[in-house]
Amino acid sequence: MRRTDRLFDIIQILRDGKLHRAQDIAARLEVSTRTIYRDMDTLVASGVPVQGERGVGYMITEAISLPPLNLTVAELEALNLGMAIVAEAADPDLKAAALSLAEKVDAVLPTQTIADADQWKFAVYPFADAARGFAHMPTLRAAIRAKQKLRLTYTSKDARVTTRIIRPLHMEYWGRIWTLTSWCELRDDFRVFRVDLIQTAEALPELFVDEPGKTLADYVP
Repeated sequence: MRRTDRLFDIIQILRDGKLHRAQDIAARLEVSTRTIYRDMDTLVASGVPVQGERGVGYMITEAISLPPLNLTVAELEALNLGMAIVAEAADPDLKAAALSLAEKVDAVLPTQTIADADQWKFAVYPFADAARGFAHMPTLRAAIRAKQKLRLTYTSKDARVTTRIIRPLHMEYWGRIWTLTSWCELRDDFRVFRVDLIQTAEALPELFVDEPGKTLADYVP
C-alpha cells in the first residue's frame, strides 16, 4: 500500500471522533506501530486536526479555521482553487507566490504549526491535479443540495478506473484533500471518494429520496 493511500485510510478510521490506539490502527493496516507514529506526525504537519499522543491514542475533533479568520468550506475551497490556478501560470514570480501562499496557509491550519512544506508528504499533489478536482466542485455541491444522482468515473487506489452511479451525501476537507461521502449503487454500500481522483462527474436526471440505511446519518466510518 502506498503511503498516501495509508494516510487516507487512517483519516477514515479517525473520522468517527473516537480515540484510537496506534497499535490498533497498525494491526488493521498491517504495518508497524512506529510507522503509524510517523504517519500521525505527517497528518498533523499536513494540517489535519489530529489530537493525541504516543501511548494514549489519536482522534480528530476540530473544524478547519484559519486564525484570525474563520473560513467557510466554500471560502477555503476558493482559496485553494485560486492557488492551484495561479501555480500553473507561466509567470515564475506568480508561481512562486502561489507556493509561498500555500505554505503560509498550511502554517496556520488548526492546532499545530506545520514545520516545513517538505514534510507535507501526504498532500503533495501537483497543483494541476488539485485544479482538476476543484473543477468538479460545483457539480458535486449542486447534486448534494438537489439530491441528484451522479455518474462518476473514478480512479481507485490500485489505479483501476471504474464508472459508477452514486448518491452524493456530504463533502469534507482534510488538509487539501477533499472527500465525497456517497451511497454507491455499484457496491451497494457507502463509499468515500477522493475528489482529486474523480475523472468525470455527470449529473443525472434521476433524483433520490432518503431511504433507511442509505443516509448520511446511517454512515459509520
